[in-house]
Amino acid sequence: MARPVTNAAFEGLLLAAGYGNAHAAFARQLNHAGRNEGVWRYDAASVYWWLRGRRPGEHVQAAMAETLARKLDRPVAVTELGFGAVESMATCVYPGSVDGAIDTAEQIWTRLAKHLHPQASGTFDSGKALQAALGWRYDLPDEMISRSGRQLVTLTDVQSLYVLADHFTDLDRRHGSGSPHTRALMADFLVRQVTVMLRGTYTEAVGQDLMRSAATLCGQLAFMSYDAGDHATAQQHVTIAMRLAKAANDRLYGAHLLANLATQAVHLGHSRDAARLAEAAIDGAGRAPAAVLARLHATAAAAYGQSRERRSCQLALAKAERALDRAGAVPSPRWVTYFSPAHLAGAALRCLGDLQLYSQALDHSTDALTLASENTRTRALHTALVAVTHARAGDTDAACEWGRTLAQHSSAIRSARVQQRVRELAATLSPQQASPQVNEVLHSLAAMPTAV
Repeated sequence: MARPVTNAAFEGLLLAAGYGNAHAAFARQLNHAGRNEGVWRYDAASVYWWLRGRRPGEHVQAAMAETLARKLDRPVAVTELGFGAVESMATCVYPGSVDGAIDTAEQIWTRLAKHLHPQASGTFDSGKALQAALGWRYDLPDEMISRSGRQLVTLTDVQSLYVLADHFTDLDRRHGSGSPHTRALMADFLVRQVTVMLRGTYTEAVGQDLMRSAATLCGQLAFMSYDAGDHATAQQHVTIAMRLAKAANDRLYGAHLLANLATQAVHLGHSRDAARLAEAAIDGAGRAPAAVLARLHATAAAAYGQSRERRSCQLALAKAERALDRAGAVPSPRWVTYFSPAHLAGAALRCLGDLQLYSQALDHSTDALTLASENTRTRALHTALVAVTHARAGDTDAACEWGRTLAQHSSAIRSARVQQRVRELAATLSPQQASPQVNEVLHSLAAMPTAV
């Protein structure tokens, strides 16, 4: 059964212009009107989805208005098309086509580049996250992604994007992503440079690498938004990054992105949905390198630990440990090299603590803090987790000692996730605030900077 039309304004214009039963003809005229933007492949199915709520990019809307104006013999304003403002648009839907992914990427990058108030964007949507997982896992591969547009894109151009992604990743790990200006700067680059490249001229091979690099940048921006507490924007970006990874035929990076979505769901307390997302990532990764599997199973363990499913949690944790033991034997993708024994120890510390197995959890505390120097934010997260675990185990002295360490060494980090861990520690210690040492630690934690 066809879905009901939700954009009556656009439907009315199509009818008035004689395209009511000729959606394919309208799409052909639209492709012709947008020929300077590259090779568009919109068809009757594209029109179907536009009528039912999907919002095309600003440049596509301009071409729509131009096409309809010629048929109606009058000016047509973009505002007449009924798509509304970008700010009111829900863009967590997994796009069905590469063109749809590029259009939506341009929208959300433009939105982030222009607006510096992240909390206005909405909340995380578990239902759309699961739909995105299904689309990524089961949609057919794209038949062709090569394109002919204004700008020629080469492999050298694409390699420069990976260098930029590495730069932003390093900044994120060292300082956190609390400042919206850093994310706005990155989004502005994506709008001005990457969107132009995605609409350029490239072969199939270059196109796949371009899609992969764009997915890497979009995925990094998603993680930065998640760290800043802007959860709707993070979900929007990781959803588009998954679709770009699908276009690149890179199932491993797609699985990594899906695990990031699961990690975000755990952070927000959606443990059952997080477990489903993590298992979908493991299933989609298939016969992956051991380091990738270690990261994916660690994510599943965190989800199961939060939902108090002890057996599943411990099984996933054991699988992650065995996989990480094998990781040095085979090459791994560059984006998973960050996942070290310390990261796995942090995951074990968290999920075993969630299971109230505090002694077992604290056995991992030393390893969780054996981190490379650039992992400043992870060190803060793990330090806070050690303090919280001691507090929940009833060792107030140790909790206060780690709390003081956290306050002293994490003052330069801007991260909503670190702040949440600080609040967890303060809430756990606050019943004993009559104690002078607890009161001192609570005041030190309260003085720590906010994310923005």
